[in-house]
Amino acid sequence: MALTDSSPDSWLASALAQLAQVRVTVFGDFCLDAYWQLDTGPAELSVETGLPVRRVHAQRYSLGGAGNVAANLIDLGVSCVRTVGVVGPDLFGHAMLRLLTASGAVASGMVTDEQWQTMVYTKPCRGEEEESRIDFGAFNTLAPATIDALIAALDKAAASSDAVILNQQVPGGVSSAEVIERINELIDRHPRTHFVVDARHRAELYRHAALKVNERESMRLLGEGGEDQPSIEQVRTLARRVSHQSGRPAFITCGDRGIVVAEGDAVEVSPGIQVLGKTDPVGAGDTVVSAIAAVLGSGQGPFLAGKLANIAASVTVRKLQQTGTAKPAEILSIGPDPDFIYEPDLAIGPNLARFAEGTDFELVGELRDDLAIEHCIFDHDGTLSTLREGWEKIMEPMMVRAILGASYTTASPSTFARISSEVKTFIDGTTGVQTLAQMKGLVELVQQAGYVPQEEILDEHGYKRIFNDDLLKMVHGRLRKLESGELAKSDFQVKNAIQLVEELHRRGIKLYLASGTDEADAIAEAEALGYADMFEGRIFGAVGDVNAEAKKMVLERIISEYNLAGHQFATLGDGPVEIRETRKRGGLCIGVASDEVRRFGWNMNKRARLIRAGAQLIVPDYSQLPALLRLMRIA
Repeated sequence: MALTDSSPDSWLASALAQLAQVRVTVFGDFCLDAYWQLDTGPAELSVETGLPVRRVHAQRYSLGGAGNVAANLIDLGVSCVRTVGVVGPDLFGHAMLRLLTASGAVASGMVTDEQWQTMVYTKPCRGEEEESRIDFGAFNTLAPATIDALIAALDKAAASSDAVILNQQVPGGVSSAEVIERINELIDRHPRTHFVVDARHRAELYRHAALKVNERESMRLLGEGGEDQPSIEQVRTLARRVSHQSGRPAFITCGDRGIVVAEGDAVEVSPGIQVLGKTDPVGAGDTVVSAIAAVLGSGQGPFLAGKLANIAASVTVRKLQQTGTAKPAEILSIGPDPDFIYEPDLAIGPNLARFAEGTDFELVGELRDDLAIEHCIFDHDGTLSTLREGWEKIMEPMMVRAILGASYTTASPSTFARISSEVKTFIDGTTGVQTLAQMKGLVELVQQAGYVPQEEILDEHGYKRIFNDDLLKMVHGRLRKLESGELAKSDFQVKNAIQLVEELHRRGIKLYLASGTDEADAIAEAEALGYADMFEGRIFGAVGDVNAEAKKMVLERIISEYNLAGHQFATLGDGPVEIRETRKRGGLCIGVASDEVRRFGWNMNKRARLIRAGAQLIVPDYSQLPALLRLMRIA
């Protein structure tokens, strides 16, 4: 079974290809990001002060603020990037100009002011821990001659640009109220150029420019109070109002909930994208505004701009301890249909739940009236079987021990708690994928943490052996109790699981079992629980290849072999992988929020995870079997 590749002429590839002809100018607060890696060895005391010396083991500098916006545009592949801003005569100013030129930007619009301190965000780091920043240039003021020079440089650049980004980072930067008013006049002189504003302060002063703001900024812009995070539906309303106020498109970023785009009354939401492992939001906003301006400058619309920017930002947040960018190849690797996060407000708000009449089943969306299910895919653990209940309690300490290595017994309580929290988050986000993929993620966690020497780090197969040895001790112990008659098959099944499988099989529906567990183990456990025969050999699991995801492959196979439409197949699962993959392919997604200890009733953590993955119907178990069959349109 082979997965089909994404079409090379997808909207994403087409949109990116058109950026190669775009010319963009970046105006604003150009900064340097300075990363100082502090030595973690024994402290040295200063002879003069007696205070501990903070020794820098390594240092690196990158473009920040408007400079990172320029770097993002260059990495996106736009044809020409011009920069207009101010630097000081200091060493940092020289470094700024050198980095801009080396990146490929046209820096002729950069003005040197003798009284200006180049803005620098200095970030001392101890390992992965970033300490309090040291900032330069926070008290700058613009001289009148410098303002004139900036406006002249911007006017000249805008005349030969398809888009201009107006980036404002600090209150004391180049975007004073006086400068903004002159920029507004300049905007009116260049009606064919797209102006996009990304301003932390004074966004309300800009006229006739598209605005990119976050949720809080949009509320301040419109004079809205309140400390609570607005719902996505509320953000849709805010976006419309911002767009009407400016007369241009509005882009409101909502963190991991995605981007809301409005053009007049028309509104579209690009959902958040699931990112596994650690993330770093630094620079994501720069990626978003760069992608928006580049797409608009290419003549493509604001809704497509929001979609592309959303995917590009999901690339940037994966880059740790750097002000990252996103290149076309990296964006294409995410793909035109990534792992979206659905209904984030509902996921954290069970009070918003809506239930099918007369049932305990939560309806997340409207179910299709034309359902004609011919094929049904089941996840195994937590969906049918509870033989592996508690696997997380085995994986978590195993991963923590692997990450800390020899420091496991000596790590401080705060370090131990931090690593444990990171591991829990990782496990929660990867539930449902094959174990080998989780262990590959563990290798990255071990490398990032830095406690284990490189030569002692195992590969994913080595870590999987350790986990499997511990897990199978538990599973085999349960199987022995099953074989001896101490416990019954029903003691290791979600309520009415076998009755559901029997009913579907009796009605001629082809059944598939797709598991992240090793295939041989999945088959053996299904046989022990008494329902393997009803799958008629269609039981698939991990085969030792991290790229061979059983759940994706089963879906691709049955869709291809039977030429299926979305109304003809359904997936039942308690993990996000099978739900996401089915949602992408248009099938019916039934999330099973099972309590694996009781084997009936709700697990609210699973509920939230399944909603975010795209489930359309959530069930706690199969105790209301006739109602479930009715909702699936199975008579």
